[in-house]
Amino acid sequence: MSLFDDALLHPEPASFPKTLNAVVSALSTHGLLEPAFYCFKRLRDAGFHGLQTPTCNALLSLLLARGLAFKAFEVLDEMSVAGCELDKGTYELAVPALARAGRIDASRKLFDEMRQRDGVGPASPGVYSTMVDVLAKSGRLDAAMGMYREMVAVGHRVSTAVSTAMVEGLVKAGKLDAGMELWEEMRRGGLRPSFGLYTMVVEANARSGRLDVAAKLFGDMEKSGFFPTPATYACLVEMHASAGNVDVAMRMYHSMANAGTRPGLSTFTALLTMLANKKLLDLAAKVLLEMKASGFPIEVTASDLLMIYIKDGSTELALRWLRFMGSAGIRTNNFIIRQLFESCMKMGLYDSARPLLETYVGAAAKVDMILYTSILAHLVRCQDEDSERAIMNILSVSRHKAHDFMCGLFTGPEQRKKPVLSFVREFFQGIDYENEESAARYFVNVLLNYLVLMGQMNRARCVWKVSYENKLFPKAIVFDQHIAWSLDIRNLSVGAALVSTVHTLHRFRKRMLYYGVVPRRIKLVTGPTLKMVVAQVLASLESPFEVSKVVLRAPGDSVLEWFKKPIVQQFLLNEIPSKSDVLMHKLNVMFPSSAPEARSLALPRSLGMSR
Repeated sequence: MSLFDDALLHPEPASFPKTLNAVVSALSTHGLLEPAFYCFKRLRDAGFHGLQTPTCNALLSLLLARGLAFKAFEVLDEMSVAGCELDKGTYELAVPALARAGRIDASRKLFDEMRQRDGVGPASPGVYSTMVDVLAKSGRLDAAMGMYREMVAVGHRVSTAVSTAMVEGLVKAGKLDAGMELWEEMRRGGLRPSFGLYTMVVEANARSGRLDVAAKLFGDMEKSGFFPTPATYACLVEMHASAGNVDVAMRMYHSMANAGTRPGLSTFTALLTMLANKKLLDLAAKVLLEMKASGFPIEVTASDLLMIYIKDGSTELALRWLRFMGSAGIRTNNFIIRQLFESCMKMGLYDSARPLLETYVGAAAKVDMILYTSILAHLVRCQDEDSERAIMNILSVSRHKAHDFMCGLFTGPEQRKKPVLSFVREFFQGIDYENEESAARYFVNVLLNYLVLMGQMNRARCVWKVSYENKLFPKAIVFDQHIAWSLDIRNLSVGAALVSTVHTLHRFRKRMLYYGVVPRRIKLVTGPTLKMVVAQVLASLESPFEVSKVVLRAPGDSVLEWFKKPIVQQFLLNEIPSKSDVLMHKLNVMFPSSAPEARSLALPRSLGMSR
């Protein structure tokens, strides 16, 4: 160090290149990092550019061995500035160091420079391995694959770590085919995959749906003495469950349990979903209880399985599953109870539907008007007396205010203590139109179907009149002064269409006969569905209305003459006493008791969408 100081203080330090290089090289070789780097910095600050390649290599090696890559790069930069020629040792040190430090482009540039230099020779296996590993892990798979092939072509033996890095990189990037091809090449070369690589390849094949390949690899993994992780077991069980392979999934599940591995929540869920879809109710119940014994909450999962049976239309299985849930002390929510109730009603299982509705109401759930009306629609479609009685009992269980209204509507004025019109108005005044407007329209449509079928035309006209007064059908009737009057019944049920036609024609008749206002034309906008229903009723009375595609129209003068006929007056005033008359005869033709499909009670499109 003393000689170093003397040489550096000389007016021309460049006159002692061997001395200065020898000091830095000796300090570096003997592991004296701080004085070695101190001397290097003093030389750099003094503008000395005579450092030789072996000296720099010794300092580079020491810095990299101590993990000071950023200091080593300072030495490398100084070599470039000083024009110091790099040899094979420099490249072997610098290329891997730059790659590991994330300076991949710089390392590749230096690697290419090394390959082009004469006399340097091919890179060592360590340099190739580092480059392949870094490129693969950084996602530069094409470059990594090229480096890997070059390494093999040069004659280097590829290590397990390098092959593992390449296979992992390809698999993680979704290039499973290329990864498996390299995997087979690796196995043929006698390399033994690591536990982590086995696990990754098995799970990747399973998730890609290659379950046969995954099963074979899983067997090879066990034969190699590797014990599968819970994640690997779970992945295989879940993938086989998703594919619906019941036998394999259950076998893997039991192997998992026998190995002392506890299935996770996702594994139980996938397995139970598969068993529910396959309708293996007893097996699903057994697995659910095992899930409970493992400490997982099962209420949500059990309800999800119940919903699968309901959506699949397997109502009987859904009822069995609900009974199992009750016996195991598992509760479900009111939404699912309602869904199962509606499914039972649809299937005609009224004896099972009633206790469900009792449970629903008993759990403080509110039966809304939509639900009540859907039950009423089943009553309208019903064909036998026993079922009618069962549905009436279900309606009474609902405890909805509409049921009290229905009961009052069919009683006499003595029990009701008020006229029908006043009674109907009182009910409609209690409806929350802001939140229940669409539900109220649905109720009116189904109720009018029921009243028409029961022959209660007077009550039906009262319901229509009040619902129109409350603007449930605000654009149904249009008066365009003396030009055109129209009734739009396209969004109504069959019964509502008939009642509204009778009521509106009665209004038109009063306005024309009492006030002398005669429009040029009158239109009944029926749409294609209701066109023939209304046309048949009016044709029986020899009406002047002509039928077009979606409209019944007639001149105002012709309609005025038609209104003057006694039969029309009786028809509009609802004075026809018996079913032997024309109107009731036509109604019986349109609603035969043996053909329920002829009297469709489907929701109008607008109501169905709002529902």
